[in-house]
Amino acid sequence: MRTEAVSVECYSGFKSNERPRAFVFRGKRHGIREILDRWYEGTADPRSPRVNYFKVRTEGGEEYLLGYHGLFDRWSILLPDEQRDGGNRP
Repeated sequence: MRTEAVSVECYSGFKSNERPRAFVFRGKRHGIREILDRWYEGTADPRSPRVNYFKVRTEGGEEYLLGYHGLFDRWSILLPDEQRDGGNRP
């Protein structure tokens, strides 16, 4: 898998960027209908920054995996290899 930066609209309640509400991927806005799963990776060790992951279903029924990197205040989308090159494999 590879990642690509995305712009994300978030709900910020108790903390900032608490959960995604919508995101823009390759020029198209995707509203999030449902968060299917969420988890984090990392520890309290600053050499291993924490990443929050969200598996989401869009209003169009598509599923995506988003990651929030708090140390860099940056969102990314994780792409299966077949989406990386538009589905064309040699």
